[in-house]
Amino acid sequence: MSSKSSNPAHSRRVMPDQSREQPRSRYRSLADPESLREFAKNLGEGIYITTPDGRILDANPAFLETFGVQSLDEFAGMSAYDLFLDPSQRELELKLLERDGRVKEFEFQIRRQDGEVRWVLDTSYVLTDADTGERFLHGVLVDITGRKQLEGELIEMSTHDALTGCLNRRYLDQIGMVFHHDPTSRWGCIFVDIDHFKSYNDEHGHQAGDRVLVRMARFLMRQIRAEEAVVRVGGDEFVIVLSDADAERTQHVTERLKSSALKSAPVPFSLGWAAREAGESLVQLLDRADRELLNVRVEQRVDEKREHD
Repeated sequence: MSSKSSNPAHSRRVMPDQSREQPRSRYRSLADPESLREFAKNLGEGIYITTPDGRILDANPAFLETFGVQSLDEFAGMSAYDLFLDPSQRELELKLLERDGRVKEFEFQIRRQDGEVRWVLDTSYVLTDADTGERFLHGVLVDITGRKQLEGELIEMSTHDALTGCLNRRYLDQIGMVFHHDPTSRWGCIFVDIDHFKSYNDEHGHQAGDRVLVRMARFLMRQIRAEEAVVRVGGDEFVIVLSDADAERTQHVTERLKSSALKSAPVPFSLGWAAREAGESLVQLLDRADRELLNVRVEQRVDEKREHD
């Protein structure tokens, strides 16, 4: 007979009391009001609630920082219209909200209390209280000023010549689209080619040649209006693009270039000009100006040869 006790009480396992409720961690659910408060307070993007007429009812710290204010009280007496740099953008956003009930990543500019202008993206929706019928706008506002600045820098890099600061051929692609969509618009162009540049480069070196190109670019930029373009299209070739210019004005600018060259051009150059004919593409216009340049160059060098003889 076994000496071990057969008493069931001695072999019974002690099981944990399942009836006791285990403590739950906080901040597990967005349904928890405290979680939502912390979420709104610490989120880097602005969160807001407004009335349809733009009165700001509540907002998180990131929203206040975007507009350069310390508290909601500073918005007293203001509406969303006052925050838009262009109020017509607010009207457009409201039309979209009325039509669709929501907008996603609506881009516009705001003016802060300190006068600084910033770019933002707004995503918002309309919410109606079933009991009172009141309507509210809930939204998220993202400050994209840094991104827009970077985009501008990238565009600048992609459309400008790194050495001279002139526009490059990518800019001509953009102008070519304008030509395509508006066959009657007036344009003039002037081709400029530095004379004997290869010989100069060979004799003085590429660094000296680069300095000549930079000085030539600055000279050309001083001869035209700010809204017009100097484009570097080749090693020693530039094109001046004149908007809203007929033949008379294009020729006038050309003659002014010749006159200024006698006083301040860094090096001798040849040029040719053309004004757009109806329906002409940019490529055709540039080609005509280039042919004129070649003609001028030949005549000039024949004259030079005669002088030497």
